[in-house]
Amino acid sequence: MHQQIKNCVQHLKNGGLILYPTDTIWGIGCDASNNEAVKKVYALKKRVDSKALICLVADDRMLSKYIKQIPEVALDIIEVSESPTTIIYDEPQKLALNLIASDNTIAIRIPDDEFCFQLLRQFNGAIVSTSANISGETTPKSFSEISDDILKGVDYVVNSQFEKKSSKPSSIIKLTNSGLVTIIRK
Repeated sequence: MHQQIKNCVQHLKNGGLILYPTDTIWGIGCDASNNEAVKKVYALKKRVDSKALICLVADDRMLSKYIKQIPEVALDIIEVSESPTTIIYDEPQKLALNLIASDNTIAIRIPDDEFCFQLLRQFNGAIVSTSANISGETTPKSFSEISDDILKGVDYVVNSQFEKKSSKPSSIIKLTNSGLVTIIRK
């Protein structure tokens, strides 16, 4: 696992794209603060850049680096969630501008997964995490279902031995600084 993480970090720091197992599904990732890398993700997925992407961070300390004001309820939700939960926050900062939604929000998840945690800690920054498929196509449930276009379009593929049993995308909740909570995806 250590060498896989080291290889990922090297590619991320060089603006490359990685294909990696997350706490939910296989994801395409890049440095979430690198505009050019984010453009590559949109191009690979053939996705319009007005549809925002999800980021992963290692913990609430790293989260506070990217969100100006974390609503208190967010930390409670993270603590009690029994399944992977992505939260959409207001007022992101220090992220690629083309990653931030038009309403000045960003979707971030703290994964409960050792591989992701170690990757995020070693990289020491947020990483994009979007499903490993062309936009509009079915989300692959396993590594074997990932298309050749995606496999050839990334700079580094994590060894599939790290594949997880979960193949379900995370729940998504939107929290505003004013306290409004909206469930986007269960």
